Amino acid sequence: MNLDKVNRAILAELANDGRVSWRDLAERVNITLTPLLRRVRHLEEVGLIEGYSARLSEAKLAGTMSVFVSVQLEKQSESALRAFESRIKLAPEVMSCHLMTGNADYLLRVVVRDLDDFQAFLLGKLTSIPGVSNIQSSFALKSIVQRFAPLPK
Repeated sequence: MNLDKVNRAILAELANDGRVSWRDLAERVNITLTPLLRRVRHLEEVGLIEGYSARLSEAKLAGTMSVFVSVQLEKQSESALRAFESRIKLAPEVMSCHLMTGNADYLLRVVVRDLDDFQAFLLGKLTSIPGVSNIQSSFALKSIVQRFAPLPK
């Protein structure tokens, strides 16, 4: 979708502060209120704005240790994939789970407070999922870029 400069500015402002008032948003993007509201409604209708939410403190609620975990399954049948996915969705430590190509079937981003919490997740949850055959973990040392929304082009 081709976005003009004003729509890109609206999206960037809303991604940064979803609670901004309509008046303040209109001022920030340098248009009047009525055209702003029309543009926002259009961006919602075409699906570029999917909703509004609060950005919770991951560090305070879950921890500061990010671990990327590659998971291989014994077999990649549809039922095995579904079984893994239904169980992994129940683990609150898992911030994201992606079905992958290549050596690993899944890549997880797990957030925990410390090594003891990670060990509890690993032994109490991940290894108890039937069909898991191999697990490799990499600990993130520092986050360089972490966006909560894509940058509008």
